[in-house]
Amino acid sequence: MYVPHFNVMDDEAIAPFLEAHPAGHLVTVGPDGAPDVTLLPLVVDEGRVLAHFARANEHWRRIAAGAPGIVVVTAADAYISPSWYPSKAEHGRTVPTWNYSEVQLTGPVTVHDDVEFVRDVVTRLTHRHEDHRAEPWAVTDAPERYVDGQLKAVVGVELRIESVSAKAKLSQNRSDADREGAIAGLEAEPAPAAHDVARAMRAVLGD
Repeated sequence: MYVPHFNVMDDEAIAPFLEAHPAGHLVTVGPDGAPDVTLLPLVVDEGRVLAHFARANEHWRRIAAGAPGIVVVTAADAYISPSWYPSKAEHGRTVPTWNYSEVQLTGPVTVHDDVEFVRDVVTRLTHRHEDHRAEPWAVTDAPERYVDGQLKAVVGVELRIESVSAKAKLSQNRSDADREGAIAGLEAEPAPAAHDVARAMRAVLGD
């Protein structure tokens, strides 16, 4: 991922980013050289990304043991209009851009066609998304035989993280006035994603 020095995400921001964005696209290349991409709910733990495929998804069958892969986790993104910059009125030397934040996790991928591995991943994912609820659902709430049948319909996957690339492209290279103009413009947009980007800009830029 191309990351100019002013767009580097702070190291201490990466773990909270991954916690706040619990799904990502796993990208691998099959034996025929064609890419495969699947959006998966994720658990990132102790240098690994854990997830599972539907057994009917051919993606997992095309992954050779230890093949390189990349998980791409993204936040909200939004168009930035040059008309929002005060500098447009001053000199006109402005162009549109796109703001976004993204983390890429790269490393070898291993498929686990193992029901106990899958049970552990599913249990972890369930805790991640249920534990904050007043009455959290647990895997053990469903009949054991039913759960066993459902687990046979999925296949586990693990990416061992060897490198992390993290980018927050949030107008860091613009003047304070242009940043404020872009934030105000985003906040006036109807799309919720634009509001999310505005909040990310305020947080990263220290506003």
